[in-house]
Parts: sequence; structure tokens; C-alpha cells
Amino acid sequence: MSATRTLVSPAVLARPRGRAVYWTVFTGVVLLFALAFLFPVYWMASGAMKSPDEVARTPPTLVPESWSTDGYTDAWELMQLPTHLWNTVVQAAGAWLFQLVFCTAAAYALSKLRPAFGKLILGGILATLMVPAQALVVPKYLTVADLGLLNDPLAIWLPAVANAFNLYLLKRFFDQLPEDVLEAAEMDGAGKLRTLWSIVLPMSRPVLGVVSIFALVAVWQDFLWPLMVFSDTDKQPISVALVQLSQNIQLTVLIAAMVIASIPMVALFLVFQRHIIAGISAGSTKG
Repeated sequence: MSATRTLVSPAVLARPRGRAVYWTVFTGVVLLFALAFLFPVYWMASGAMKSPDEVARTPPTLVPESWSTDGYTDAWELMQLPTHLWNTVVQAAGAWLFQLVFCTAAAYALSKLRPAFGKLILGGILATLMVPAQALVVPKYLTVADLGLLNDPLAIWLPAVANAFNLYLLKRFFDQLPEDVLEAAEMDGAGKLRTLWSIVLPMSRPVLGVVSIFALVAVWQDFLWPLMVFSDTDKQPISVALVQLSQNIQLTVLIAAMVIASIPMVALFLVFQRHIIAGISAGSTKG
């Protein structure tokens, strides 16, 4: 078995001085990357705790002169964050559920049921990825308006179903599932739907986690489409409300509102980061 080549040879690591230099450099690099990623978070979170004059001061202060949580409480009350956060949760959860059900069913059909003209259908679906999203805004809006779905969560849920990327991601994962397991389920009398529910879906938890993250984040951070379909302020998601209500709001209150709005997505990533990594690595290997 050949030894794995690394930037530092085992002979250097075997010496105390070599190990000390290696771990010093390694620790320094990790700290630099951690600082590069965490400092913007600290800057935004601490900026909401400064006074309006201190936020606008040049040069800026690294640490607030007086820590105050008034920015967060004012943002919670003045910008009606509970209402808009709940609107966002409803819209994101519905889009996630619709997308997971229909994209999974379509990917399973194209991968395992092999319908007539399946490759042609898949090619047509993937061709939509080459169409700019901005070019579809007007046709989508006219369709939603004709159906009377303006100011309705269905205006967010239904267009989210047509996600070619997530469908292709699911299909590629289903293609890699071992045929022996599916054939054994068929020999035991399981139908196509039972095989999907009892065999395919439990084996597809990693990729389902990745698709779920993509679906939720896409709706949570979307701005243009919710702005067009929700003219009622009380039904707008947090991404639109932050812009609409920021006209006469102090900068510290606006920063605090942005911090609060980002917490759910950060928490979601921290909770499901193992599933994201597992799904990406599972989709890149065969077998």
C-alpha cells in the first residue's frame, strides 16, 4: 500500500519542532478563517446594540460604548417581526412540502419507472435551467393573477414546485440506489408506491435533507417574487417587509431586524449541516 502524500512529511511530524510548527500554522489558519466568517456576524449583532450616533461614527467603534438591547426590542415591535416571520414560515413550509412531494414523485418516475419519452421529458425539464429567472417573472405573474392567487400563499407554493435542479438532484440519487434492494421488494409483493415509501425514501434521507435546505433557503431569501404577488403588507414575508418598513426606521433598529431575520436560517444550517454534507457526498459517489 502506497503512503499518502501530504504537504508535511511524516519525518518532519515525527520531530517535536516539526509538530510544533505544524500545529502552530494549522491553528493560525483555522483562527484566521473563523475570524473571517464570524467577524461580520459579530459586527452586525453588535451594531444593533450601539446608539444611532455611534453606528454612524467614522471611524467606527469595534466594541459598543454602551451595550443596549433596545434596537432588538424596537425592531420586534415597530416592524411587526412576529407577523412577517410567521408569513415567511408558512410560505417556506408550504413550498418545501409541495416541492418535496412532487419533485420526489417525478424523480422516482423518471429514474425507476422509466416512462415513454422519459429522457426527452428530462431534457425538457433541464432545458428550463438555461432560461433566466427574470424572464419567467412576467408569465408567472400573469398566470397567478388570472387564477386569482395574488396575496395568497399558493402564489409562492405552486411556482416553487417547478424546480428542475432539485428534481435532477433527486433523480441522480435514485439512479444510484442498488437495484437488488428494489427487486427484492418487488419479489416480496411491494408495489411501486410501497417501494417508494418504505424502501426508497428511507434510503434517500441525505439527499432529501439537501433538497429541503435548498427549498427553504430559496423561499426565505426571495425578494422580487413575493414583492410582486403580496401587495397586502400584513401578508408579506420578512424579506419584503424589511425593505418596505425601513423608510423611517433608525439604522440600529433595521440592523437588529436583519439579525433576527437571519437567525432561523443560521439555526437551520447548524442543525442540519451533517445532513447537507452527507447528501452532497452521497450524490457524488456510485453504489
